Amino acid sequence: MKPIENSSYQVFFDNSLQSVHQILSKKKYSKIFVLTDEMTGQYCLPVFQEKLPELTDFDLIEVPNGEENKTIDFCIGIWQMLLEFEADRNAILINLGGGVVTDMGGFAASTFKRGIDFIQIPTTLLSQVDASVGGKTGVDLSDVKNIIGTFTQPEAVIIATDFLKTLDERQMTSGFAEVIKHGIIANADFFKEITALENANEITEKQIYHSIGIKNKVVLEDPFEKGLRKTLNFGHTIGHAIESWSLKNDKNSLLHGEAIALGMICEAYLAKEIIGLPESDLELITSSFLKFFGKYKIRQGIEQELLEIMKNDKKNVSGKIGFSLPDKLGNCLFDIFVEENLIKKSLNYYRSLEL
Repeated sequence: MKPIENSSYQVFFDNSLQSVHQILSKKKYSKIFVLTDEMTGQYCLPVFQEKLPELTDFDLIEVPNGEENKTIDFCIGIWQMLLEFEADRNAILINLGGGVVTDMGGFAASTFKRGIDFIQIPTTLLSQVDASVGGKTGVDLSDVKNIIGTFTQPEAVIIATDFLKTLDERQMTSGFAEVIKHGIIANADFFKEITALENANEITEKQIYHSIGIKNKVVLEDPFEKGLRKTLNFGHTIGHAIESWSLKNDKNSLLHGEAIALGMICEAYLAKEIIGLPESDLELITSSFLKFFGKYKIRQGIEQELLEIMKNDKKNVSGKIGFSLPDKLGNCLFDIFVEENLIKKSLNYYRSLEL
């Protein structure tokens, strides 16, 4: 497949990883660093080294895996390691991992000595179709996701679908939520195609390519999220709040895609109530997510706590909670502000659903 072109970098589809050499040869890098977490260090780094046996002169930095570790404290650890390994401004950081690694690694690189180059090699479906494309970097603060970050473009993004073989079904399904989202906000036919699959493991490389293409097209038009790019946040206002609450309170916390799937059901309900999303589209969106994700039990009495998290969302204006909502399958509006009582009703709509 030919690379997807962004404004300043390319998204390569390259299971061989030979494009790494192509990128590294463009500049005379003083040092090469590879960032992994514990899981990708165990499962993906050996694949990386097997495909690139001649690339031996790099220093490895490893962080703990999990969204709860995507914080400024662990970012400081990355900066400390770069200092100890004497990284200068001509060094490059290769982020090999899922969304936590690509988000935090991109942020660490974009701020270390006011910015060093980095390459994103996403190893999960979620990071391939979402986190690694678009130049967003960031870490979480308290209960708020990605509230500290930059818009910084990588030197390249390399999609190697072979890495998906290292994932269990739950991780694949989590990433599938963002693929479905791309269909809801931009391409109704793609939504119907992707939700006709029996499970996330059936997704093809061509469908992943198409999903990334949808996001890339939006990002190219609005790189700094002043308008259209906000549509990519459909499901994320409520979804991020649920994810943050779950990380803090559940023993087996929700994965990002699981929380966003829940958020998209709730926000589709808001779309029906506020901007006229057809009832049939709401039912289709709801049944599709329940098919792949099942149902999470939202505890009674946590509504206000969730609203307090939502009040810190980046899309808010003057204290009003902002949403991006579809008015029909394949189209999404943004900068829609919703009253708190209606948000509570959307949570009750989700609670009322039956599998």
